[in-house]
Amino acid sequence: MPSDRVPAGGKRPLLARGSWSETSRITSILRKETVGGIILLVAAAAALVWANSPWAETYFSLRDLEVGGEPFGLHLKLTLGAWAADGLLAIFFLVVGLELKREFVAGDLRDPRRAALPIAAAVGGMVVPAVIFVLVNIQTGDGALRGWAIPTATDIAFAVAVLAVISTHLPSALRTFLLTLAVVDDLLAITVIAVFYTQDIDGVALALALVPLALFTLCVQRGVQAWWLLIPLAVATWVLVHESGVHATVAGVLLGFAVPVRRSATRRGVEVDGQHRVGMAEHFEHRTRPLSAGIAIPVFAFFAAGVSLGGISGLTTALSDPIALGIVLGLVVGKPVGILLTTRVMSAVTRANLDSSLRWIDVLGMSMLAGIGFTVSLLIGDLAYGLGSDRDELVKVGVLCGSLLAAGLASVLLLSRNRAYRRIHLLETADDDADGVPDVYQTQQD
Repeated sequence: MPSDRVPAGGKRPLLARGSWSETSRITSILRKETVGGIILLVAAAAALVWANSPWAETYFSLRDLEVGGEPFGLHLKLTLGAWAADGLLAIFFLVVGLELKREFVAGDLRDPRRAALPIAAAVGGMVVPAVIFVLVNIQTGDGALRGWAIPTATDIAFAVAVLAVISTHLPSALRTFLLTLAVVDDLLAITVIAVFYTQDIDGVALALALVPLALFTLCVQRGVQAWWLLIPLAVATWVLVHESGVHATVAGVLLGFAVPVRRSATRRGVEVDGQHRVGMAEHFEHRTRPLSAGIAIPVFAFFAAGVSLGGISGLTTALSDPIALGIVLGLVVGKPVGILLTTRVMSAVTRANLDSSLRWIDVLGMSMLAGIGFTVSLLIGDLAYGLGSDRDELVKVGVLCGSLLAAGLASVLLLSRNRAYRRIHLLETADDDADGVPDVYQTQQD
């Protein structure tokens, strides 16, 4: 079955609908991310309310409460906020690693022609916000430019939660592009964290981390599913990566990359509901995503989003600071400009027109939605300026205000197109066959 609709001229249109299997998978993922995104919003709102209430001191005392110890000289006595950022987010990045590997091994991104647009758009959506932040803070000094990567990340859970709240129906082509863009964005963010926010590296600890990682890889490649074996190996990898000076969330990505995607004669996959077998990566993602979306990210958001605003005057003062201003402009202006401009350039270079069901204003709305940065933006802010520092508080104000403003502007634009989106949605779903495949795909197959 072809991966998308190809017109008579032979050129594939930009942002065309992906293959039916890929579209179905992405729809399922976005449905799950919607629930997680709503939980994330509730957790962030609770943190903001508590941090600005008469009981604010108890919130910050809880966030800064140290838990753990230093067995065998390991540095595992961390605050609850640090445990959420270093430990729980490793689960989130494990899911990211699984998604990335599946997309590039078995998803539509295995086709370089399909991968080119979201990769280029993600790069554009990171470069322009970074340039804006640097230009705003070029004269700030005192290490302010260390935060250049803060406004470059897209939070897909937050974005799809906004879509759920405004009850809009993005066409499948846009939904696919949004998720694919976010996946590539995560890959670039991981690279940025590993390369630019790693300082002193303990080579011995990093080398030792390869031992449990190799054993974990060997087990999953052979189809081992025993949790009592895999979880200790994963934890050991995390501990040693944390000790090495590389941010511990990178361990989650490496573990995700280790899990095989395809089934083979030696790896028959995992049986689901006694009906069919799936690859190990899909099975791990199915098991881990609820833990990531329902617990890991909301708990991190709860400890990361709490900032004392000091009323309207305090908020105004914070937003006048170049760091917060650079983040807001990066998210609200840089993200949509970078993504839209890159997409237009790709259209001109390839001489491909948009899919017939879409308009450029739809790409703009999706690009504005990608300006919602939260989880990874807050994490990079912690790495750039230090958890709980004065500048870290400015980061939180900038990320929260920028994300809310981007969400509001995207909502207005997308709602103005909602009638058209519903019509496209009805056309996409009206002709389902008995086998669940719409006629538009069945026709291509025939």
